[in-house]
Amino acid sequence: MKQIFSLFLLLFLFPVWLQAQFRISDQAQISILTSSPSDDEVFTIYGHTGIRLKDPAHDMDYVFNYGLFDFSKPNFIFRFAKGETDYTLGGSNFLDYIIDYQLRGSSVTEQVLNLNPGEKQRIVEALLINMRPENRTYRYNFFFDNCATRPVAIVETYVDGEVLYNHPYRPKTFREMIHACSRNKPWLTFGCDLALGSPTDRLATQHEEMFLPQYLQEAFDQATIMEPDGTVRKLVAETHLLAEEISDEETETEWLTPLRCGWLLFLVILGITYREWKKKACYRWLDCLLFFIAGLAGTVITFLCFISEHPATCPNWLLLWLHPFHLAGAIIFAVKKWKKAGYSYHFINFAALTLMLLGWYFIPQHLPAACIPLVGTLWLRSAYGVYRYKSDFA
Repeated sequence: MKQIFSLFLLLFLFPVWLQAQFRISDQAQISILTSSPSDDEVFTIYGHTGIRLKDPAHDMDYVFNYGLFDFSKPNFIFRFAKGETDYTLGGSNFLDYIIDYQLRGSSVTEQVLNLNPGEKQRIVEALLINMRPENRTYRYNFFFDNCATRPVAIVETYVDGEVLYNHPYRPKTFREMIHACSRNKPWLTFGCDLALGSPTDRLATQHEEMFLPQYLQEAFDQATIMEPDGTVRKLVAETHLLAEEISDEETETEWLTPLRCGWLLFLVILGITYREWKKKACYRWLDCLLFFIAGLAGTVITFLCFISEHPATCPNWLLLWLHPFHLAGAIIFAVKKWKKAGYSYHFINFAALTLMLLGWYFIPQHLPAACIPLVGTLWLRSAYGVYRYKSDFA
């Protein structure tokens, strides 16, 4: 609510400044604020970046924030999955911004930029133009257009010269970087691994790594500006720790991880299948349930892969085992007189999953270990389905 109030306050004030051709004073400072990750919400585990404008001569101390969004907008979840999430540039009073992150337990680090008056003025003017109603909303992209990449682009565009990044480059894939952020949330990590395809496994360039605030902070810390005349100056003049991180040392380790749940499911299905074999029975309901759930999950992955605008969801090699055709399989298994069609489906699925398991480490995409028992569960049911038909008690 504080952010919304501050946003409306700034939207009221900024047009007045623009009409008056607002100019900052020589005392003005522009800073990058980096907030450390917190486990409060899914969207806070990656940290945050803001731009601070402090001008004592005008009694001004505001933070520009490219990370505002509204959960209450119609069809928010659908639009997010489709890659049509709109974020908004807003702002807040500096003290409100700091208090908000202190309550989350996040640290806030300020990097005061080493800019000349002309550069500061151009950056402020660009921010004010972006704050206009027709400009303040933008199409968010997690990797390539977010709260961290936008400040980087503004700084690079409006400094006199070229920003050179001198920090050591330690190649990492996009997936490795987000895994580091979600390491305390195994189910979130698993969900991201299901949704994100093979493009997430390519190495990010040194510049692309700055989609995460912590990498932006590190890059700016050692960056320099090479001016047209060859003069070189540091990008950051000063660094201050404005709020210290408060860590929760009593964080409980989650026991029911996706991997453990996957193996538990496999063992349960193995036990049921063994009972089924001993009784020469046919539990159609079990195949219908398992393949229906797999088909629903495959439908979501297919949507993300072929309909969503997210650039990192296609191709997704998980479609080799988790696909919408399982919905058709579930329907086939439910009709007793279609047992020959059910046998054919089980045979094809058994062969496909066998090849997938044998070639697991050759697939050009990171596949979460928790998928192994899940693939094994469908493989087991298809293997038994083939055996059932051949033994003539399907």
